[in-house]
Parts: sequence; structure tokens; C-alpha cells
Amino acid sequence: MTTQLTAAESVLFARAARRIIPVMIVLYTISFLDRVNVGFAALTMNADLGFGPEIFGWGVGIFFIGYFIFEVPSNVVIEKLGARIWICRIMITWGLISGAMAFVSTPMSFYVLRFLLGAAEAGFAPGMILYLTYWFPADQRARLYGTYFIAIPLASVIGAPLSSWLLGFDGHLGLQGWQWMFIIEAVPALVMGVAVLWLLPDNPLKAKWLSTDEKATIADCLARDRAATSVDAQHTLWPALKDSRVLLMCLIYFAIVIGLYGISFWLPQMIKAKGFSNIETGWIVAAVYVVAAVAMPLWGRSSDRARERIWHTALPCLLAALGFAGAAFFDATPIIIISLGLAAIGTYVSIVPFWAIPPVFLTGTAAAGGIALINSTGNLGGFVGPYLVGWVKEATQSYTSGILALSASLIVAAALTFAMRMLLARRALASGR
Repeated sequence: MTTQLTAAESVLFARAARRIIPVMIVLYTISFLDRVNVGFAALTMNADLGFGPEIFGWGVGIFFIGYFIFEVPSNVVIEKLGARIWICRIMITWGLISGAMAFVSTPMSFYVLRFLLGAAEAGFAPGMILYLTYWFPADQRARLYGTYFIAIPLASVIGAPLSSWLLGFDGHLGLQGWQWMFIIEAVPALVMGVAVLWLLPDNPLKAKWLSTDEKATIADCLARDRAATSVDAQHTLWPALKDSRVLLMCLIYFAIVIGLYGISFWLPQMIKAKGFSNIETGWIVAAVYVVAAVAMPLWGRSSDRARERIWHTALPCLLAALGFAGAAFFDATPIIIISLGLAAIGTYVSIVPFWAIPPVFLTGTAAAGGIALINSTGNLGGFVGPYLVGWVKEATQSYTSGILALSASLIVAAALTFAMRMLLARRALASGR
């Protein structure tokens, strides 16, 4: 079941989206940039510090161990404490740790700071997904997720040329270019961490730019939307965490994220290995993510318009798998770059309709905990993907087998997504819908 909005209600929600979505995009862009800029640092940092592919893969992946441990508690705190204060805390903490990455000198210091960065950032991404459920009915969320998630490729569109340019700052004040990159790119997190206290109200009732009548209208729409959700939706925390639908979503996201971070962390080095300079590598990577940034909101609109999530999640996964396979089997540099581009675009696009699925059967505290569990468990794939590629590269001096493993992971994600369709249908039938 879905809720139909009046023209006036649609205008009101569009106005709310214009106020909060741009802020959320900026915040998530900063978040993702500080998470993956180590991929560009590696172009010179690894040689300076003597880090091989396996050390680098382990270091970037251990971020997700800290992320996993603290994700669910952090998201439950957002539900209890409110978004403003907790997002402020998250951003300031991760900004400080991200800047401290400039002073990494040994593999152990690299591992420790990456782990702490993951712990600091835990709760941010699922907190933002949860935050949108406070504001918008289900039928609008895939489109908004698609708009919000353009921050992921946008971080690379901005960060790729910026990071590669900052790598040329060698020698200023005795620091290497990769050190300046970490320091300079940490500053926006600190600034916006404070600014979020004024820019993001906890919920519509606390938005000063909404009138009393407008707040009541949004509350009424969301109440109607909750009434239209599945009758067997989970509302409390612990039952949600062991719900079979949540556990299957964890597996799907785990398989997607293996590919997502496998490509995110290694794409700069894969491109540079084809003989490009740091600057050329930055612009090629940026071009790939420009296409992804355009495709994500368009795919979200398509999913909302069709009111369909399963095929809209599975098809991009299969496209990504095809792209990874092409990069592994072809030798021509232009075809490899195009194939890697398809892999990145498909992987990124798949997460848009994916995140529109959990709120269908999760509400309240169950949504806070369930979404966090899906995100944190899934993000363990962010450890597996980068480390797997690095381990294979170290052992074989080639990316081929690692890329094929990423392809297989996306095929598994598509298959599990179709299994999710059957599970949802079975649960709906059992509940009498």
C-alpha cells in the first residue's frame, strides 16, 4: 500500500527537501572523501612509508571493523538524543582523526588510526538514512536517496583532482603532499560539524522554517504512511535485529559493498598502473564518478515511479559484475577503463533502491537499529573487498583475480536480492496482505 499526497502536500515536501537534502549531500560528501582519500594518498604515501599492497589493503579495510563495532549503538543514540548533536559529535571526531592520518609513520599507526576513524564515523550514514524517514513518506525516499547518495561519487569527482593536486605539495613546511592532503581535507568536517547544529533540525517539529500548520501536515502524512506499511513491520529493537528480512539485507549489502569499496580504494592505483600521471589519474577517476552522480538520482526516480525496488537493485549489480569481468579479461587500456567505469557506476547506483527497502518493514527504534545493523554488517564488505584485492595483488602482481572476485560478489548480491523478493512476498502472504 502507498499514500497519495495532495498537490499542497507535494509542494511542502519538495520545500523540505530543498532545505535539508543539499546540507546532507555536503555532509556525506565530506564523510566519504575523508573515508576514501587514502586511496589517493597511496599513490605516494605507500612508497614513502614502504607499505606494500597487503599492508595498504589491511589498513583501509580495518576502518570497517571499528565501523561495525560502534554502528548500532551510535544509531540508537541518534534515535534517542536527536540528529543535530550526535551528527556534530561524529563529524568533529572523525575530522580530528582524519587530519591525524597525516602523521602515520608505521603500519601499526596506520591500522590504529584507520580503526579509530571507522569508530568515529559509525552511525553517520545509517543515521542520515533514518533521518530521512522522519521527514518523507516511503514513496519519495528512493528519489531522495538517489539525490543524497550522489555524495558518494561526488566525493570522488571533487576529491580525485583535488587529492591528486595536493599530492604535489611536497616540501611545504617539511611535510609531504599526502600529509597536506589529509590535513586540508579534514578541515571541512570540523567546520560543518559545528554548522550542523544550525542547519539540520532534529525533525519537522523542531524546524523553525515550518509553520505550525505545515508541521501538522507533515506529521499527518507520515502517520498515514506508517499506517500503510506492512502489518508485520517491526517496531522494537531486538526483534528487528533477528528478523530474517534484516539478516538477508545484511548479506545483500555485504556483497554490494565488497565491490563498492574494492573499486573505490583501488581504482586510482589501477588507473595509474596504466601509465597515467597523478593528475591524469585524478581526472579519469573523476570522470567515472560524474557519470555515477548523474545516474543515481535518475535511477532513484525510476524506482519511485515504478514503485519497484528489487529489479532496480539487482540489475545495476549485474551491470557492475559485467564491468568487473570486462576489466579482468580485456587488455586494451581504454576498454579496461570503460569496464571499471561501468563497475563503479553499477555498484553505486544499486545502493539507491536498496535503501528504500528496509523502511518498508522497519519503523521507530527498530528502524534505527535495523538500518544500522544492515549498514554495519554490510560495510564489513569494505574490509573484505580492499584487502582481497591487495592480497591478490601482492601474491600475483596482478589485479585480475581480485577484480574477478569483485565481479562474483556482485552476482551474489543480485541473486540474494531476488531471494529477498521471495521472502517479502512470503511474509506478506503470511500476514494476510
